[in-house]
Amino acid sequence: MLTEFRDFIAKGNVLDLAVAVIIGAAFATITTSLTGDIIMPMVGAIFGGLDFSSHFTLLGPIPDSFKGDPASYADLKKAGVAVLGWGQFITVLINFLILAFIIFLLVRWANKMTRKGPDAPAGPTEVELLAEIRDELKRR
Repeated sequence: MLTEFRDFIAKGNVLDLAVAVIIGAAFATITTSLTGDIIMPMVGAIFGGLDFSSHFTLLGPIPDSFKGDPASYADLKKAGVAVLGWGQFITVLINFLILAFIIFLLVRWANKMTRKGPDAPAGPTEVELLAEIRDELKRR
C-alpha cells in the first residue's frame, strides 16, 4: 500500500497540483494586498473616504461589557457581537474578481502559447486521410 501511495504521489499530475496550490496561495496573498492596500483605498478616495471594510450592520445588541470601539467592525466581531459585515464581503468579492480575471488572462495566454502557430506544418486533411486509407485498402 505504501508503494502504491508513493507511486500516486510521484505522478506528474499530483506534483503539478501541489505546486499550483502553493503558488495559488502565494498569489492570493498578493491579490489580497492589491485589493486591500491599493484598489480599495483608491475607491475610497474616489467616493469621499469610503472604507468598505468598516461598513456593517448590527444584528444584535452590544453587550455592556464591550470595551472596544462600537464603530469598529473588527472590535465588534472579536467580541462576538452579531454583525453583518457587508463591506468586508464587498472587499472579498472584489478580491475574488481580480484573482479570477488574472487567472483567466493566464489561462488565455497559456492556450495561445500551446496553440499551433501559422508556421506549424499542417497535417493531412480528412479527405486526404480517407483517400490514403482507400488506396491502402485497394493495394491489399
